[in-house]
Amino acid sequence: MPFGQIIVGPPGSGKTTYCWGAYQYLTAIGRKVAIVNLDPANDTIPYPCDVNIADLITLDDTMRELGLGPNGGIMFCLEYLLENIDWLTERLEKLQDHYILFDFPGQVELFTHHSAVKEILGKLEKMDYRLVAVHMVDAHYCTDPAKYISVLLLSLKTMIQLELPHVNVLSKIDLIESYGKLRFNLDFYTDVMDLSYLLDSLNEDAFGSKFKKLNAALIELIEDFSLVGFYTLCVEDKDSMTKLQQVIDKAGGFVFGGLTEGNQSIMLSAMKSGYHEDVRDVQERWMENPDDMI
Repeated sequence: MPFGQIIVGPPGSGKTTYCWGAYQYLTAIGRKVAIVNLDPANDTIPYPCDVNIADLITLDDTMRELGLGPNGGIMFCLEYLLENIDWLTERLEKLQDHYILFDFPGQVELFTHHSAVKEILGKLEKMDYRLVAVHMVDAHYCTDPAKYISVLLLSLKTMIQLELPHVNVLSKIDLIESYGKLRFNLDFYTDVMDLSYLLDSLNEDAFGSKFKKLNAALIELIEDFSLVGFYTLCVEDKDSMTKLQQVIDKAGGFVFGGLTEGNQSIMLSAMKSGYHEDVRDVQERWMENPDDMI
């Protein structure tokens, strides 16, 4: 039974960097890892790529021949991959003993309402793949209440659309305050606490003040579902990567499956540590003056 991660998220959220970091980490602990690049716009790949969608179709050719823009071109490429799914499945058959990292494009519409990616994932599940969606968002969005609410909505819709075990990640946590200070402690944002505290900030904004009822309705929607929470990640930090991989392995059931070489140690550590992340340590390490926050 092959296992894998579906790495998704907006452009610039660190998906490709995460793939490379996760590949190095998992390889170092003895796991056989393969990376599948399904982003036709990714022409500078830093990691060893076992399957590359560019061998099937390229974004430049699509845009030139069909007169499409970048977004439309990427959507067409994924639709073309779906129509030629045998091309992908044949190559994956050769990687049955590998743990697969699927690097997807950053166009959010592919994971919020377009059906191509969901159908591709359905084909993989029929091949008995046990997949976990790893949704990356840039941590600095927490410094802006409006952007934070939009990230929550995006994460929620992606969870509902993909229907997979799901781990939301605040990436680049070491740079979280590069665009401003947080109004509350970090656990307010990772645990998605009482969002009504953000209403005042939203309503004071020159733009947001025009949509007070909409702001309240969006917050109520997120809290009614009560599905979204976040883990943190600094790719360059081994401890941060270890904790995230433990969470992902539990979410996908990898720790409960057959033991592969190098898996026993991470299984035992994952069982001991559980799902909870103490973000106070993260806050003390990566944020300035944490005692000044609410």
